[in-house]
Amino acid sequence: MKMLLLAAGLTGTMAFTPAALEPHPHIRSAIVELEAARNELKTAAHDFGGHRVEAMKAVDGAIRQLRLAQQYDR
Repeated sequence: MKMLLLAAGLTGTMAFTPAALEPHPHIRSAIVELEAARNELKTAAHDFGGHRVEAMKAVDGAIRQLRLAQQYDR
């Protein structure tokens, strides 16, 4: 009986973990990191050997695709 109660308690605890509330926490984290990288590119004192503008476009595209993926997972 104690094992059954322990298992029920663990299951209840697991149901309230952030990962259980958010099905794809790595995607959300990736968006946050990409937004930070974009801001760093935008505010940098140099143009990264001429790659800054294209890198920012690529980051914007990645963020856009990840947000779309999140929408279709609901």
